[in-house]
Amino acid sequence: MKKLIYILLSLIVLFLIATYISLNSNNKKGISVLINIDNADSFDFKKQDSVLVAASLLYEANEFKTLMQGEHYREAWATPIKVPIIFLDTLFGGSKIIDIGGGKQTKSLKLESKNGIIYTLRSINKNPEPLIPEFIKKLGLENIIVDGISAQHPYAAIPVSYLADSIGLLHTSPKVVFLPKQNILGKYNDLYGNKIFMLEYETKGKVNWTRYKNAQKIIDTDNLIELKNLKKDSLSIDKSLFIRNRLFDLIIGDWDRHAKQWGWVLINKKNKSKAIPLAGDRDNAFFDIGGIIPSIISNPSIIKELQAFEKDIDYMPGLVQPFDKYFLHNTDIEVFLEQAEILKTKLSDDLIDQALFKWPEDIRKLNGNEIREKIISRRNKIVTYAKNFKNIIDEAENYEIWPLKGCQDIEINEDLKKCFECIK
Repeated sequence: MKKLIYILLSLIVLFLIATYISLNSNNKKGISVLINIDNADSFDFKKQDSVLVAASLLYEANEFKTLMQGEHYREAWATPIKVPIIFLDTLFGGSKIIDIGGGKQTKSLKLESKNGIIYTLRSINKNPEPLIPEFIKKLGLENIIVDGISAQHPYAAIPVSYLADSIGLLHTSPKVVFLPKQNILGKYNDLYGNKIFMLEYETKGKVNWTRYKNAQKIIDTDNLIELKNLKKDSLSIDKSLFIRNRLFDLIIGDWDRHAKQWGWVLINKKNKSKAIPLAGDRDNAFFDIGGIIPSIISNPSIIKELQAFEKDIDYMPGLVQPFDKYFLHNTDIEVFLEQAEILKTKLSDDLIDQALFKWPEDIRKLNGNEIREKIISRRNKIVTYAKNFKNIIDEAENYEIWPLKGCQDIEINEDLKKCFECIK
């Protein structure tokens, strides 16, 4: 017995040593690395319309680090791509900065164009520092979380938006751009200048830019729930399109879909309002987690929602959120099955190929074939997934639903906290 204990202790010590070695092998190279431009601060970007830039060299790794922390999309982050240059004084006829912010990892600039449409520049590179618990820092393990960003594909949103458009789902039309330092950035130059971003529509705004011509405005989930508190039965969401969105999330492996990542397009008809879902923030589509350490962390008993994008879904309960229960309470199974069949039909192999061809050739060669196979495999099983998804929602009666992630601060009727349709 003592011998077994010594062996276990020795294995634990060896694992800890290996972990620290892999963590400390992280390099200090930069982000938004320009190719063939030695000094970005003195370079005149107005003389050309694009640059060659690598998203980040932070995630380069040797074989040992790859074994411990996973292969992920390290090569995609480090591969240079051609990116158009933008200047805010000419973008969309001239755009002004109206806010700065972003989520816990993402830096963003909100812009307003001359016609009042709101856009966002969202950083492709992430800063997970706010997510790192203090005890992790004290143990010197923060690189596990920092390096974990490499599991996100830097350009996933590009083919995802093409697929979404082709299956009738609203999206924010993201485009990769390079923002040089410029006078209009003022005090924000050091934070935002000379970096690459996703330029996309904001999921909130007074000016309608969507295909729905009779849309009143675009609101976030907070505002939607507050409006429901006032309008009650006269406001509903398009459940069919919301379910199509959520099943699409399953197909592309986007596991992080909380309330803050959705906008809603309000359509008014005869004193009734309907909200059409608008998905934003596709950072975690195609999420590819691997390696010894991440595989331990992503175990369902530790972080159940942190799931790798594989050919099959291993643990559906981790992908069903309180958000789903809240909006899809008492929804008939037939709606789920109908939307699953639509996705199975519309997401053809040819369409998937077309979407992946929206990537630069070098990125497509790195990741295209593998991602294609996984999308096709998940699409083929989407009817089964839809049934499981619905069953888990139905079993979630005792789940803690309120407050929804991203909606903690609003004041509403107690009945409305139970589900979106519970207020009459």
